[in-house]
Amino acid sequence: MTRVLVVEDDPQLVRALVLNLRARHYGVDAAPDGATALRLAAARQPDVVLLDLGLPDMDGVDIVKGLRGWSRVPILVLSARQASDEKVAALDAGADDYITKPFSMNELLARLRAAVRRSEDTSVGAAVTLVETDHFTIDLVGKKVVRDGRDVRLTPTEWHLLEILVTNPGRLITQKHLLQEVWGVSQSGKTNYLRVYTAQLRRKLERDPSQPRYLITEPGMGYRFEN
Repeated sequence: MTRVLVVEDDPQLVRALVLNLRARHYGVDAAPDGATALRLAAARQPDVVLLDLGLPDMDGVDIVKGLRGWSRVPILVLSARQASDEKVAALDAGADDYITKPFSMNELLARLRAAVRRSEDTSVGAAVTLVETDHFTIDLVGKKVVRDGRDVRLTPTEWHLLEILVTNPGRLITQKHLLQEVWGVSQSGKTNYLRVYTAQLRRKLERDPSQPRYLITEPGMGYRFEN
């Protein structure tokens, strides 16, 4: 049974989450504050954490950092905060995804299933050397991309950006992280680098670059690779 830790101080939302999760045969623990969440996470070893950022005793970002000190458990942020920089802070601290309140239960459950799948595939994914889509294939060892039977020529920068995204399938990678990893800078003013190089990758890989299927932009947040 997949075990979920719900960290939320709104009793009504907690009840709704617990009922919906248990109806789908998830095991559920609930914590109304950060201290209880960290204690339950250590004691119960959940398979995924649903985390509200606004808690009575500590900020959700600090809980993410606390969990990441010893665990790789998937963390899905549930946030009513509108400022994207606050969500980015949680993602940079190690959260795997974010869901803005109010949200539909179907969307939450889909994101939760995806997070669990990615977690289960982590050990397998570490050995993956070939990423295959319906339109192109990426050889991570040979540093080679083939589309429609032809080699796709990528610059070193394009390759580095693509490699980070495809080795974290489905996960939102923040602009700050990509800028730091690819260019060694984290200034928000350099996001034009990302726009330019992502556009180049889309022209080379996507069937319709204007409506990308694989290289997805989360406005103001970052990018993700969907397969």
